[in-house]
Amino acid sequence: MRLLMTLMAPLLGWIALRLFHLPLLQRSHTKHRFVMKLFRYAADYGSVRALSVYGHLLFFRGEGLTNRIQGVIYLERAADKGDSKASYQMAKVFEEGYQTYSANPVKALKYYRQAAESGHILAIKRMVDIFTNAELGQVESSADARYWIEQLEARD
Repeated sequence: MRLLMTLMAPLLGWIALRLFHLPLLQRSHTKHRFVMKLFRYAADYGSVRALSVYGHLLFFRGEGLTNRIQGVIYLERAADKGDSKASYQMAKVFEEGYQTYSANPVKALKYYRQAAESGHILAIKRMVDIFTNAELGQVESSADARYWIEQLEARD
């Protein structure tokens, strides 16, 4: 049964995302609860996209501290599986610290680098700033800054 759910997780995540963006019953609490259950189910069975979206929804729109912390947990799982948006958010969490997640410049740099290497524009800009201004425990490095500037220009 677990194998079947693991195989179906991306489909459930896709359905949840389509329902989430569907304007029909936009303010319905029943639709919201159903969509959130679909996201959670898909995320718990390994859908990276569902992990990311569900984590973002809980972290930024969740009611109460428990939901927001749960959102960070889902975001971290998505980031560890390679999702660039989740990696960027985890970098911000580890740069600034959040509740039970204390500031950790090493992890922040790791997640910024991961997001930047995946092409996340804001992460690339942040990497330029990190090496230009010697932030997050890094030394000022014009070579590294230039590399990230070139990556940024390649995206434009």
